[in-house]
Amino acid sequence: MADKTREELREQSRENIEYIIEYMKKRLQMVNTAAISSESFDTDQYEDLLDLYDFLNKKDHFTLKETETIVSELGQLRKR
Repeated sequence: MADKTREELREQSRENIEYIIEYMKKRLQMVNTAAISSESFDTDQYEDLLDLYDFLNKKDHFTLKETETIVSELGQLRKR
């Protein structure tokens, strides 16, 4: 997965959603990565996903509570 700049992520696209979700799974060291799939998100949630991406980029480490909160937020953003 090639790194993308924040500027490249401005465009709401399926490819960028896929990149953001894969980045989040890697940063959060998710064990059950199948639980969060990029296909579960629409461009309607793009700004929220980008906000989470920005938050993940600002920190080097996450507490268990922060990780749980982020994963919970991703669960709420998933299309039903």
